Amino acid sequence: MKKLFVSVSVVLAMVVCTEAQKKEAPQSVKSAFEQQFKNASGVKWDQEKTGEWEAEFKMNGKEYSANFDEQGKWLETEYEINKNQIPAAVKNTINTSFAGYKMKESEISETSKGKAYEFELIKEKEKVEVAIAEDGKIIKQESSTKGKDKEDKD
Repeated sequence: MKKLFVSVSVVLAMVVCTEAQKKEAPQSVKSAFEQQFKNASGVKWDQEKTGEWEAEFKMNGKEYSANFDEQGKWLETEYEINKNQIPAAVKNTINTSFAGYKMKESEISETSKGKAYEFELIKEKEKVEVAIAEDGKIIKQESSTKGKDKEDKD
């Protein structure tokens, strides 16, 4: 019984330490966000990875996410779109390269390099995540099937 108590105590101490280590987004990041997204509401911050922060929020009735580096430099914004907002060249690529797949998610990703359309497509047991440029060129593609992952990059 004593060993169980010690084990539980150690686990609880680890959880408390982990929670204490979670940092809040730096003020430089929050300020940059507030300047760029003045109409944002319900903002929730999370550290995406070391040196990168992500804000999830709502704006104009849509759900968004925006990423910034530690200094407050904007890196990316993503937001969901409807099928009728997908350009013809992008639809053509989906229809020809991914015939028979069903669209589960569709969103726009904006970076300093430009805009891309990102999709999660499903066909039977296969899931494909693909990014397509406005001109219809596939930028990035990742496939997975029942625990196996395959990544293709152009």
